[in-house]
Amino acid sequence: MEINNIMVAGSGVLGSQIVFQSAVHGFGVHVYDINEAAIEAAKERLNVLKERYKADLGLTDEVLDEAYNRIVFFTSIEEAVDNVQLVIEAVPELLDIKHDFYAELSEKASDDVIFASNSSTFIPSQIKSFVKNPGRYLHLHFANEIWKFNIAEIMKHEGTEEKVFDRTIEFAKEIGMIPIPIYKEQPGYVLNSLLVPFLNSAEYLVVNGIADPHTIDKTWMISTGAPSGPFAILDIIGINTPYNLAKTKAAAGDEQGKKVAKYLKENFIDKNKLGVQSGEGFYTYPNPAYKEEDFLK
Repeated sequence: MEINNIMVAGSGVLGSQIVFQSAVHGFGVHVYDINEAAIEAAKERLNVLKERYKADLGLTDEVLDEAYNRIVFFTSIEEAVDNVQLVIEAVPELLDIKHDFYAELSEKASDDVIFASNSSTFIPSQIKSFVKNPGRYLHLHFANEIWKFNIAEIMKHEGTEEKVFDRTIEFAKEIGMIPIPIYKEQPGYVLNSLLVPFLNSAEYLVVNGIADPHTIDKTWMISTGAPSGPFAILDIIGINTPYNLAKTKAAAGDEQGKKVAKYLKENFIDKNKLGVQSGEGFYTYPNPAYKEEDFLK
C-alpha cells in the first residue's frame, strides 16, 4: 500500500507539526483548512517550526526549505484530497465539526484512502460511522512537539482492516516516529491514560492550597530524576487544554473540576498566560526557572 502524498486537515498547533514532520521525511503534504486566514496562520507556524527543527535537530536551511516546498495549501477538501493516499484529521474536537468534515471528505476521496484522526478526546468507534469505509478508518495520535517527543499512538476499532492498521504503523516509522500500537479502544490511548491522572493530581494539590506549582515540580524532579514536572508539562501542552477539560468536568457537576477551571481562568486564561506558546504560563519562556541550575536546590 503505497503512500506518497498525505493530506492534513486542520493546521493548528499539532496539525502544523504533523505537516512539517511528514514533509521533512520526504512526503508531499496537502494542508487543508477552512479559509485563507487559517492558511496564513499555518504558514506562520511552519516558519516558526523551521527554526525549532534547526535548533533542536540541527537541520540545515536547505533541508528545511526543501521540506517546506513539499507542502501545498488548500481551502477546498476536494482539491486537497486529490492524489493523496492518507488523510490525517486534526480539526477541532467537536463531533459536529468532525461529522461535517468526514461527510464531505467521504464524498470526495477515493475508496482506497486511509482516514486517520489525531483526536485525543474520542475513540474510533465514536467517529467511524461518519466515514463511507469504516474499515479504512483508525486513529493516529501524536504528542506535542512531535519532532522531539516522537511517539505515534495507532488505535484501531474492531472493524479496522489489519492491513490499514499495519500500514499506518509503517507510515509512523517513515516519518521518524516510534509507533505505539493499541489493539483495543482506550480513551486516552497509552500516553494520556498515564499522563492525565498525573496532571489532575498536581492540579488538585495547587487548587486545594497544599503546595505551589514550582514546589510540586521540584518534588517530582528530585524524586524521580525527571527533566520537568507536571506544571512544566502543562505549559508545553498549553493552558487552554487543561482549562477546557476542567470546564467539561465542571459542567458535569464535578466540584474539583470547578475549582481547577476557576483557578486556570483567573490566573492564566484571562491574563493570556497560555504556556510556552504565549511566552508565559506557570513559567516564563524561553528560559523557564525549572531549567536553571539552582532550581532543585
